[in-house]
Amino acid sequence: MNRTLKKATLNHRQRMLIFIILATICLMVILSGSFLLNDENMASNLTNRNSPPSLETPFGTDWLGRDMFTRTLKGLTLSMGVGMIGAVGSTVLAVVLGMTAATMGKMADRIVSWLIDLFLSVPHLVSLMLIAFSFGGGFKGIVVGIALTHWPNLARVIRAEVLQIRSAEYVAISEKMGKSRTWIAIHHLIPHLVPQIIVGFLLLFPHTILHEAAVTFLGLGLSPHEPAIGIILSESIRYLSSGMWWLAFFPGLCLVLVVRAFDIIGENIRSLIDPTRAHD
Repeated sequence: MNRTLKKATLNHRQRMLIFIILATICLMVILSGSFLLNDENMASNLTNRNSPPSLETPFGTDWLGRDMFTRTLKGLTLSMGVGMIGAVGSTVLAVVLGMTAATMGKMADRIVSWLIDLFLSVPHLVSLMLIAFSFGGGFKGIVVGIALTHWPNLARVIRAEVLQIRSAEYVAISEKMGKSRTWIAIHHLIPHLVPQIIVGFLLLFPHTILHEAAVTFLGLGLSPHEPAIGIILSESIRYLSSGMWWLAFFPGLCLVLVVRAFDIIGENIRSLIDPTRAHD
């Protein structure tokens, strides 16, 4: 019985590892393809405009004759880069505020908890649009907006984790032995927080990509001259009534696949790290 359960559990963990590897390979193919493709394919070619998908142009061409396959991969890479910077900033902010709430007394805890409730009470997209608009839009506006709007959930997790660790018996023993707060933080807090931070970042990343594309689609994100997915979708909408379905279908599908790939990586890594979920 125990041997059968162990075998089933092992197979489940192997499936999770396979999902992680496949999703990672998919993302690496997109990134490498973006750098290997020639930028000249994004130049206007009026002799080959409005071409449907074919072997030569898998995603077709747009109204200016630009290769949609190249534009889509370049746009995904750009959106992933913006999402990466914003997610890193948001993760750092979550860690700082979460640890501040858990270690700096009741007043700091009340202030941080109030900020968390405030940001969670407003939809991410609405607050992101307001912040991006306040900073003038563009690259700076969208990055700052992402960093300032996606931290509350992770900060709440970090706060709860630190409070739980501080109440542990081994931390109390270290304090009685005269260990400093720095020593306790390095040897007790950080080792327990690193897995939570990694998983939190991986689960945060796909949301930042999706929200960046949404805000850019609405005209408050990246510059129209950039080949971002949101800009591609925004430009393509006006041509759907003309039967040029491929202009929006392939970029939108690729965006969904990339977001889903990061979701799979984050969820499976969380299941592998968390012992209470590893046997689900």
